[in-house]
Amino acid sequence: MPRRLRPVDLDFVESAPLRLVFTAEATAPPQAVYAALAGDVPGWADWFTGVARAAPTRDGRGRDVRLAGGTRFDETVLATEPGARYAYRVDTTNAPVLRALLEDWQLTPAGTGTRLRWTFAADGPAAFRWLMPLARPGLGRAFRDSIRALDRRLGGS
Repeated sequence: MPRRLRPVDLDFVESAPLRLVFTAEATAPPQAVYAALAGDVPGWADWFTGVARAAPTRDGRGRDVRLAGGTRFDETVLATEPGARYAYRVDTTNAPVLRALLEDWQLTPAGTGTRLRWTFAADGPAAFRWLMPLARPGLGRAFRDSIRALDRRLGGS
């Protein structure tokens, strides 16, 4: 059953009780990476590890995301800065422990490619905040694998 999470704004990315930050580089330029993130939401299922289905909602101001294990997220897009930033928060989910979740993608030029910085900002019970950092290596690997898959999709390496 879906649960409503606490609505958060972009400043949550700095104040969240739990922040996991990952970086990777893609050979594709920032505009191409941004177009895949913000403009091709259904394409996420083809390159982001664990995403089974993704669809834009509310004329692009929202997203409906389903993970392979059955977790669902109804999201609101908070930032769309072409070539630079894409951020969204989760409004409702069937994940039992989350209280708030915001994901922020920062893109910066790196030579002819893109440096991506993904921040997973969340809140939940103490046990969640204690256990999630243990998942950092797996999340980091999934993120890097996903960026490599995105780069291949965009015609990079």
